[in-house]
Amino acid sequence: MNYLTISSSKFFGGYINLPGSKSISIRVLLLAAQSIGITHIYNLFYNDDVKYTLIALKKLGVRYFLFKNNTSCTIFGLGNNFHNMNKSKLSIFIGQSGALMRFLLALLCLKRKYIILTGSPYIKQRPIKPLINALQQGGAKFILKHNKLPIVLGGFLGGTINIIGNISSQFISALLMLAPLANCNTTIIIKNQIISKPYINMTISIMKIFGVKITNYNYKYFYIIGKQHYSSPGSYIIEGDITHASYFLGAAVISSSAVLINNINYNSIQGDIKFLNILTKMGAKILLGSNYIKCIGVEKLYSVNIDCKDIPDAAMTIAIVAIFAIGITKLYNISSWNIKETNRIIAMTNGLVKLGVKVISNQNSMIIIPKKKLSKYVIINTYNDHRIAMCFSLLVLSKIKITIINPNCVNKSFPNFFKYFLSYCYNNND
Repeated sequence: MNYLTISSSKFFGGYINLPGSKSISIRVLLLAAQSIGITHIYNLFYNDDVKYTLIALKKLGVRYFLFKNNTSCTIFGLGNNFHNMNKSKLSIFIGQSGALMRFLLALLCLKRKYIILTGSPYIKQRPIKPLINALQQGGAKFILKHNKLPIVLGGFLGGTINIIGNISSQFISALLMLAPLANCNTTIIIKNQIISKPYINMTISIMKIFGVKITNYNYKYFYIIGKQHYSSPGSYIIEGDITHASYFLGAAVISSSAVLINNINYNSIQGDIKFLNILTKMGAKILLGSNYIKCIGVEKLYSVNIDCKDIPDAAMTIAIVAIFAIGITKLYNISSWNIKETNRIIAMTNGLVKLGVKVISNQNSMIIIPKKKLSKYVIINTYNDHRIAMCFSLLVLSKIKITIINPNCVNKSFPNFFKYFLSYCYNNND
């Protein structure tokens, strides 16, 4: 069995340079490929999701060059030719990336084609029907087969589209990236409450840099003029990944140490920047620079009551930090955890209970009641979920020996995470 056993007593922190945001990287690569002109992308992080994005682009005829240890990429945009494929049939493997699945499903709907999307076994269980229904409202055609990803036939024209907003913001981002290229103007009407709203803001912000305009009517509906085109901004520097930063910030808080993380600022387009506010409420000291964040841990941490609908990934780190806090922590509006790489509510609950923490959870919330005495050794099942693996790595800071099952699942977003993280710890190996 693939596993990693680790223990540690101290996180010494220091200066940390983190790779670029995975969420931003995927969006920028896809928009650069459809742009007129050449785009030079810097601070790219070559993880599995980015790798499969680039492989997909290559299959679609996009030329690119990777350099500087795959941290920079030059994309030769195809403009409208991105959608004018000559191949009658094409199969694209998307790995385990829910974002890539949804974005490609939409972007490949513009012209008539026959594209088969395939991926890891679990990707077929990620919700996609609301997006298919929305695309069909705009004229898109698919071949739908049981327990398989849809085959894209194209045909999207635009028009009025209704879609629910309470399952995944990626549905809306996918429609937004497609709509400006349609022949007709598009109105996207949102039903229900939108979750992960900052990710929609991220999409709109990046689209604006690539020359496309969207009118946002208070997230109730969006109006997009058709027959626009993406234009290269020339270059794009990807911000450091704040969700990844949360593990190092959490480590500093738990161990009463300090970290300074570069290439992130408070005006970030990433929604997980709100993680800093939560750490402040828990007692940490946060200092903001022009292009860095410094976090100073304190001896006493305090519980919080947090609405997590805008920060679902960073909220998982809060769940771990909470077991070292004074008082009961409640996380609510976490229903999106149920439909990620695994059911994260169940996975987090199982791991915390093994540790000896009392957890009360349901489909949309989690109450964490810390205990003074925790298990001295715990085996963590990652369920092949990169975020479960990285969150529970923080336990090594509490003199708890842990075994991580399938640690390589972190390759999805942060290859070599454990080597990097443990390089900041004293006595990190038995």
